[in-house]
Amino acid sequence: MSVLDPLPDNPGDISVCCYVNATSSIQIARIANVTNWYFERVVFPGQHLIFEAPLAALLEIHTGMMASSILSDTIPCVQLRVEEPSVLLPSWVPALAAPTPEPEAIT
Repeated sequence: MSVLDPLPDNPGDISVCCYVNATSSIQIARIANVTNWYFERVVFPGQHLIFEAPLAALLEIHTGMMASSILSDTIPCVQLRVEEPSVLLPSWVPALAAPTPEPEAIT
């Protein structure tokens, strides 16, 4: 999913995950417990962060202040796993639905 931070060659079970920043603060989402891989993103208030990660990964949520940040939560990625894309993902994410049938030719 990410060209900048490709997953290691043998990361185990990988899943699409979704984290929502439901606070009014900017947060940093970080995964540091996967060998040979580092993931860190800024998550703005109300933003959905959609990413691929091994199910054994732990997502650290750091809440930012002016010149510091506090580790506010650690969430196992297995709890953030997206199982029903049409229900859990925001509307702007392409659906994994069946292809649209082609219109019939008028003769």
